[in-house]
Amino acid sequence: MKHFIDLMQEALKDICEIMPWDLEDMMADNPDLLVLDVRETDEFEAMHIKGAMHVPRGILESACEWEYEETEPDLVRARDRHVVVVCRSGYRSLMAAYSLHILGFKDVCSLKTGMRGWKDYDQPMVDKQG
Repeated sequence: MKHFIDLMQEALKDICEIMPWDLEDMMADNPDLLVLDVRETDEFEAMHIKGAMHVPRGILESACEWEYEETEPDLVRARDRHVVVVCRSGYRSLMAAYSLHILGFKDVCSLKTGMRGWKDYDQPMVDKQG
């Protein structure tokens, strides 16, 4: 029987993890970068990275494909963009990034420390009012 840690280790074979300072640099250097937040709606509304796209982890796979109720057109079109997936701590984002990789996203990685690390690094966040 496999455990969650086994799944994460398998995902790390194909998915890179970056730190908050890496994301800060990427955001400054790449205006086409997509920050994808996969936390639940209440978590996202409480605080998130400005400009991040919100797609909860529970609907991610159908949101990145055409012709589903959850389809997110900007995400479907992002297969060739650099995508950094974000969650609270880095676990959901790693598994979400792995799903995107399997579904054909070319350049996807996970924020290792999640929003906790982003906050600890004193980076700006916004709430649902902006």
